Amino acid sequence: MALKVPESVLKKQATQAKIAEEAKQASYESKQKKRQDKKDAIASAEKYAAEYKAAEEAATTNRREAKAQGGFFVPAMPKLVLIIRIRGIIGVSPKG
Repeated sequence: MALKVPESVLKKQATQAKIAEEAKQASYESKQKKRQDKKDAIASAEKYAAEYKAAEEAATTNRREAKAQGGFFVPAMPKLVLIIRIRGIIGVSPKG
C-alpha cells in the first residue's frame, strides 16, 4: 500500500523541478554566450595584432627607404591632448 503524498508537497516538488530546469537552461545559455564572447575576443586580438604588425613593417620599410635615399624618416608622434577644467569652489568660476 503506497502512502498518499500531500498536495502541497507535490506542488513544491513541481515548482522546484521547474526552477531547476530554468537554472539549467540559464546556465547553458550563459556558457554559450561566454564561448561566443571568447571567440570574438580572440578574433579581435588577432585583428589588432595583424594591424600592429603591418604598421611596424610599414615603419621599417619607410626607415629603410629614407636611409637608401640619404634622408631621415621621422615616425608619427602619438597625439596626446591634456585638458583640465578648473571649476572653482561650489561652481563659482575662479577669478584670475
